[in-house]
Amino acid sequence: MSRIGNRKIEIPAGVTVVEENGTVTVKGPKGELNTNLVNNITIKVNGNELEVLRANDSKEVKSMHGTTNANLTNMIKGVTEGFEKGLEIVGVGYRFALKGNKLVINAGYSHQVEMDIPNGITVEVPTNTEVTVKGIDKVQVGEFAANIRKVRKPEPYKGKGIRYKDEHIRRKEGKKAA
Repeated sequence: MSRIGNRKIEIPAGVTVVEENGTVTVKGPKGELNTNLVNNITIKVNGNELEVLRANDSKEVKSMHGTTNANLTNMIKGVTEGFEKGLEIVGVGYRFALKGNKLVINAGYSHQVEMDIPNGITVEVPTNTEVTVKGIDKVQVGEFAANIRKVRKPEPYKGKGIRYKDEHIRRKEGKKAA
């Protein structure tokens, strides 16, 4: 009995959900997303509600029931509201900049790190120490934000590096002088 899998998903006005040959397409005001359904999992649209159904109670199907429901919920939220992740950089001389379709990061290395911005993602740099990653696909937004953070992870002694906006870095005490 999957509580998340049995949850009914409300489809807002302006969003259409279509299933064809095991592929679900969600269209909304911000764009369109597709995903493939796992075998033995189907969806049923009743008016403005979406229901995820499973054919049997095998372990594999039961484990994918809730995951499919959560993924479809994220797709519907993505095409209506979109997703965004904020990052900030801390350190002397550390900064972000946009150059065309590339994000340029100065993070204390001898060279600048340039990252290509993938299709479907928009990047905003409100200040030179902050960056916002926006898009309709939650996985793509999270993955690109994680790749930015990977350039210089925050270190625990001085707190320098790239961190998420809501992330708290646990600080360590330095060496004691004898």
